[in-house]
Amino acid sequence: MEYDYESALIACARGEAYALESLYARESRWLLGVCRRILRDTALAEDALQDAFLKVWQRAHTYDRNLGSARGWIYTVVRHSALDLVRKGGREIAQEDPHALLDDPGHRDDERHGNAIDIDRCLEGLDDSRRESILLAFLDGYSHEQVATALATPLGTVKSWIRRGLLMLRDCLS
Repeated sequence: MEYDYESALIACARGEAYALESLYARESRWLLGVCRRILRDTALAEDALQDAFLKVWQRAHTYDRNLGSARGWIYTVVRHSALDLVRKGGREIAQEDPHALLDDPGHRDDERHGNAIDIDRCLEGLDDSRRESILLAFLDGYSHEQVATALATPLGTVKSWIRRGLLMLRDCLS
């Protein structure tokens, strides 16, 4: 049975704590990985994740299904919390080898669940430039400018790759 993220967010908006607990139990492991990729520090990642779940609880009523999936909304809240922590701390995100983090043993295929395999399948369907741009931006937390620098590509091209790639991912996942 597929997990209903939207119903969980609606329950959070009503103040039903079990829904937040359920979201946390289901997603915290993967969301911590997102935070760790951005912050490169486990303690800071845990702080960002805690802050993000507090925001999910407080802002669940702002979720709009017309703007995207509930799961995507949650991941966006987490990603923004981690990036806010980077900005507040004045830390720079290293632009070394963008592929090194993809080999993280904490993210093996046999540990993935839910839609992660579908996302991988859809990412594989993208051309290399779009896929790499999206991974750098959304997994590693790079700004568009940082992606352009890392890929030695004009900024407008990178923005176009990311936008078109996300549209293709949305179509693939729907």
